[in-house]
Amino acid sequence: MPTKRITFSGHAGTPLAARLDLPEGPVLATALFAHCFTCSKDIPAARRIAARLSGMGIAVLRFDFTGLGHSEGEFENTDFSSNVEDLISAAAHLTQRDMAPDLLIGHSLGGAAVLRARAGIPSVKGVVTLGAPFDPAHVALHFQDALPEIEETGSAEVSLGGRPFVIGKRFVDDIRQAQMDVAIAELDAALLVMHAPTDSTVSVDNAAEIFRAAKHPKSFVTLDDSDHLISRARDAEYAAQVIAAWAGRYVDLSPPAPPPGAPEGVLRVSEADPEGFLQDIQSGPHHHVLADEPKAYGGTNRGMSPYGFVAAGLGACTSMTIRMYARRKEWPLDSVSVEVCHDKVHAQDAFPGAAAKIDQFTRIVHLSGDLDGEQRAKLMEIADKCPVHRTLENSAKVITRLSE
Repeated sequence: MPTKRITFSGHAGTPLAARLDLPEGPVLATALFAHCFTCSKDIPAARRIAARLSGMGIAVLRFDFTGLGHSEGEFENTDFSSNVEDLISAAAHLTQRDMAPDLLIGHSLGGAAVLRARAGIPSVKGVVTLGAPFDPAHVALHFQDALPEIEETGSAEVSLGGRPFVIGKRFVDDIRQAQMDVAIAELDAALLVMHAPTDSTVSVDNAAEIFRAAKHPKSFVTLDDSDHLISRARDAEYAAQVIAAWAGRYVDLSPPAPPPGAPEGVLRVSEADPEGFLQDIQSGPHHHVLADEPKAYGGTNRGMSPYGFVAAGLGACTSMTIRMYARRKEWPLDSVSVEVCHDKVHAQDAFPGAAAKIDQFTRIVHLSGDLDGEQRAKLMEIADKCPVHRTLENSAKVITRLSE
């Protein structure tokens, strides 16, 4: 998926660094992602979730808050409220691009920020929190030993994640005064709360408080044994899949009309893991699957192989064709199932004299119902007339072009 590096002005007018992850095809919706406390737009969870959502047709803007990552400004002079203002500035930038955000996604303290920012971003239809605290003052636990010095001198240098940060009294006072109850109750958007029960940084009790304060429509999905940073690829991928499926209920993800010559629309395949073979396959807004290779061939076995999809197409088409014929004839076919195996065989097995290997698909068709022998024979004959069967037997022409 293409990624654009952009900058826009934050709450104080300083340039903020951002990445806009775009789908390969049309943009069906836009999401704005807020990272966790003292993190950046480039942490693995943000990158993976953005990549998976863009593979599903949702553009994602992720940026560094003022004074963090590649953004300019002094972190010491920021607070929770300024993060909220940065989010509203980011939304305004997207609106100028005719990409007003439909979704807000916030991780940890970023989750609390998107809940507060929603009131200033009228285009938003859905808000997602990932491991978010109900009370922003929760983050003070990370530097509680420095609180006396901050109160006495106005600031203190603390180590967070192995990096030095200067925390000012302004920040501490702001998070202590941040009351989230009203903001959550008046969210006026669908809410998805995602949290891991085993989160040792922000306990799952926070998710319960957020959920309790919100009005419907609201949903809660557990992240099971994910860590707070959602650092494992499979946890980030799961979160992205759930977000995309959930968003479809509140955001119009309908694709534009298919181009000439593609009556079923364009099926798009995007690389999901450059170090392996995992692929995102998106067919319209509602059909998303994964393709992969078995571990024995260097994959991670998180999806069917390419030949598995070919076999699935043959099996599905065979079953549908049999059902269609039996329904038209009003025959007593209770159920039909098809087993498909793929193999390479020597061509002379099928065509005497040929030495090359060809692909062989073996189908085993199961027909259930009070069918007589003649009806069963006819349905087996019909199985060979399924369109995919004909395509595989007659071969197809594949035209390949390099995108401009």
